[in-house]
Amino acid sequence: MKRHVIIGRYGSADNINFIPSIDEIETHFDLLASSQNLISGQQFLDYGIGHAINELSGFGIYPSELGIDILVLATHVFAADTRISRFSESQDGWTREIRLIVPVSEPEKWTVAAPIFVRMLNFLTGDKWNLLFRPRPHNATVISPRHSMSLIAPQFDDVALFSGGLDSLIGAINSLEKGRKPLFISHASEGATSDAQSTLFRALKRHYPGRIFERLRLWMSFPDGFVDGSSGENTTRGRSFLFFALGIFAASGLGRQFSLKVPENGLIAINVPLDPLRLGALSTRTTHPFYISRWNEALHLLGINGFIENPYWNMTKGEMVSGCSNIALLSKLLSFSLSCSSPVKGRWQGLGVQHCGYCLPCIIRRSAIHATPLRDTTMYTIDDLTTRVLNTRQSEGVQIRSFQVAIHRIKQNPELANILIHKPGPLFDESVSRQTAIADVYKRGLEEVEKFIKDVRTKPQ
Repeated sequence: MKRHVIIGRYGSADNINFIPSIDEIETHFDLLASSQNLISGQQFLDYGIGHAINELSGFGIYPSELGIDILVLATHVFAADTRISRFSESQDGWTREIRLIVPVSEPEKWTVAAPIFVRMLNFLTGDKWNLLFRPRPHNATVISPRHSMSLIAPQFDDVALFSGGLDSLIGAINSLEKGRKPLFISHASEGATSDAQSTLFRALKRHYPGRIFERLRLWMSFPDGFVDGSSGENTTRGRSFLFFALGIFAASGLGRQFSLKVPENGLIAINVPLDPLRLGALSTRTTHPFYISRWNEALHLLGINGFIENPYWNMTKGEMVSGCSNIALLSKLLSFSLSCSSPVKGRWQGLGVQHCGYCLPCIIRRSAIHATPLRDTTMYTIDDLTTRVLNTRQSEGVQIRSFQVAIHRIKQNPELANILIHKPGPLFDESVSRQTAIADVYKRGLEEVEKFIKDVRTKPQ
C-alpha cells in the first residue's frame, strides 16, 4: 500500500515549504496554465477552471472567492480519484490513503469545515482522506474577475445539474415548463456523456426559443503519469464531488440565496444493495441523503448562502417520467438521454455508443418507461431480455438476478424495507416521516422493476 499527498500551488513562484511524511508519495499540482496567460489581469487557471470563470462572466455571473476555492478543492479530489490506482496503491484493492494540501482564500473557514469534507469524501469514495488548507499566495489573492457594481442581478433563478441522463432531462423540462430561468451545470469526462448533454441542450433551446436559460460545461481530465508510479483509475467514485462543486461555484455568483437542484429518482438516490454480495465498490452514493446533508453542513460552516436539494427524492423513476410537465417533449427526446453505466462497452462487439440494456441504471430506466404509456425508443444492445435465459455468471444476467433476489426478499417481508434503507449510509439527518417515505419509494421502485422483469429468466451457465 502507498500513501499519497497532492500539493496544490499557484505557479512556480508559489514556493510552498512542505515536507511529506517518509512513506508518502508527493505530487505537486500546478493550478496555473503552463502558458501563464493573463486574462483580465489574472493568471489563467488550468484544467478548465479558467474557462469556467470566463464562461460565467459572459452570463453576468462572477463566482465568489469561496466558490472558486470549492472548485479548486474538487479539482484536487478529481485528480486524486482518477489518477491514483486502487489496484496498485491500496492494500485491499480498494481503499486509498490520500492527503490534499489546498491553497484557499480563507483558510480559517476551511479548517473549521475540513472534518465535514473529510467525512463526506470518505463516505463517497470509500477511501481515507486528509485535508489541509493553506493561504493562497499573493499572486492569487483575488481570482474572480473584477466587475462594476450593478443594480441588475444575474438573470438566472435556478441552478440545476444537467448530466444528460433521463432524470436530469425531466428536471430541466419541469423547470422550463414552470417558467423558470435555469442555469444548467454539466460535467463531461467522456465523449458519450458529453454528446448526450449537448444534444439535449440544443433540443431544449429549439423547443423553448427566446427563453432565458444557459449551460455551464466543464471538461476536466489529467494526463497519464500525473501521479508518479501510478496508473489511472476508472471507478471515479468522486466524480459527483466535482459535479456538485461546479454547481456551487456557479451559484455563488448569483448574489443571493440559492438552491442547487440535483434531479435523481429516490430508488437510485438511496441505492440499497440489492443482495448481500453487492459490496461498497458496486454501490455508489452520489445522491445519498447523508452525502447531500454533509454538503449542506459544510456550506453553512463556510458561510455560503445556499444549499443542495434533490426535488425527486421521494419519487420512483417511473413516477418522474409520468409526472413530467411536457410528456410529448420527453417522448421526443427520450432516446437521446443517456442512462447506461457503460455506453461504449458495445465497441467490443463492433457496436456504436448505445445502452447495454442490462446494467442497473438501464434496468431502472427500462422499468420506469415500461410503467408509463410511453414507447421506449432507446437502442439497447439486448433489446428483449426475455428471448433466452440470461447467464448470471456474465454481466448480462448479474443485475437482473440481484433485482430478483431483492424483490423476493421484500415481498416475503415488506417491513424489511425500513431496515434495509439504512444499509447504504446513515439517515439520522432525516425525520421519521422522511425515513418512512424513503422506505416506501424503495418498495415502489422495486415494484416497477418487478413488472418489467417478471418474464425474464436467469441462471448460472
